[in-house]
Amino acid sequence: MRKQELLNRISIDPRVMVGQPCIRGTRLTVHHILNILAFGMTIDEIVQQYDGLTRDDIAACLLFASEALANTSFVPLAASAT
Repeated sequence: MRKQELLNRISIDPRVMVGQPCIRGTRLTVHHILNILAFGMTIDEIVQQYDGLTRDDIAACLLFASEALANTSFVPLAASAT
């Protein structure tokens, strides 16, 4: 699947979840999907948990987050002496 096709699976609508990026046609936010992945839920478990969700929807969340971070500047924190 091409990059733009995946990104089209994510919608931002101020009337849905206060404008947070969501999987199109759902109220599942990108943040929620990333969070449950971070805490160990597998893609297959997520797809089984949420009817109608696909592996491509999860890939879209990961790509969306990657694209968002690509446009972010990070300032390194100074290491503290211990």
